Amino acid sequence: MLTDSFGRVATDLRVSLTDRCNLRCAYCMPPEGLDWLPSPELLTDDEVVRLIRVAVELLGVREVRFTGGEPLLRRGLAGIVARTAELRPRPEVSLTTNGIGLARTAGALHEAGLDRINVSLDTLRPETFRKLALRDRLPDVLDGLAAAAEAGLVPVKVNTVLMRDLNDDEAVPLLRFCLDHGYELRFIEQMPLDAQHGWKRAEMVTADEIFAALDKEFTLTADDPARRGSAPAETFLVDGGPARVGVIASVTRPFCGTCDRVRLTADGQVRNCLFARTESDLRGPLRAGASDAELADRWQRAVAGKLPGHGINDPSFLQPDRPMSAIGG
Repeated sequence: MLTDSFGRVATDLRVSLTDRCNLRCAYCMPPEGLDWLPSPELLTDDEVVRLIRVAVELLGVREVRFTGGEPLLRRGLAGIVARTAELRPRPEVSLTTNGIGLARTAGALHEAGLDRINVSLDTLRPETFRKLALRDRLPDVLDGLAAAAEAGLVPVKVNTVLMRDLNDDEAVPLLRFCLDHGYELRFIEQMPLDAQHGWKRAEMVTADEIFAALDKEFTLTADDPARRGSAPAETFLVDGGPARVGVIASVTRPFCGTCDRVRLTADGQVRNCLFARTESDLRGPLRAGASDAELADRWQRAVAGKLPGHGINDPSFLQPDRPMSAIGG
């Protein structure tokens, strides 16, 4: 098992398949983009699947979520999904995407074995989308959401980051949109993971502000705590249910004590926390001929050193050198 010194067990693996993205969201990367990882440094499809197999068969991982960058840009994505879904015991297989390209790939991904999907959608206004992401792609995201639902990738979950003076007035419209379409909305507090290192606490829209906005139009009832388990989102029934909305308050309501996640970057580095400032290399040993048992041992040692919390609220906190696009969500 992937157990740390505080007794937490990592069973949820987040696998970044690329650091590349076709948007330039302000909370993630600069307008000019970033220097992408050179292709030789990226794990091959076979290497990705082998490490996932080690995690599932030897280390007790039960959930695998593919992230990026934008994972739909990975040419071998469907094959990686299919080979992951064939593992035994079969893990739950999910994907986080910006939705661009999903309209043409949702069906094939579901057939390959993808169980669930999360799509980022921060605004319903085309002009705000262009300002936030520097691309005119909102129709593509909306089409991708519809295609995911039609393909059976349900429940389709929507991830939203509210940013002050940009889209912080859209909490209610976004929830109404998701309710009307049968999607499950998750608001996420903006975290210090931008490449520019420009995050400021005072500019972050907090969970309390989100609740205040929603309470003006909806009645939110706290969901059964047993449903949450180690999930990052605190969920609420909307107007008595059955529809739900969630808030991931990583900054103001940390949930580090129940965290069950571990991350594998696109270049084969283990990160035991989203905000870790150190990584453990698996790519080097893998390419040098390490056995599955040796890789599993390195992975266990990487997770064992996990800190008790992310430390965002500590005065000594330092933002990770890698931005979110290179870490994987």
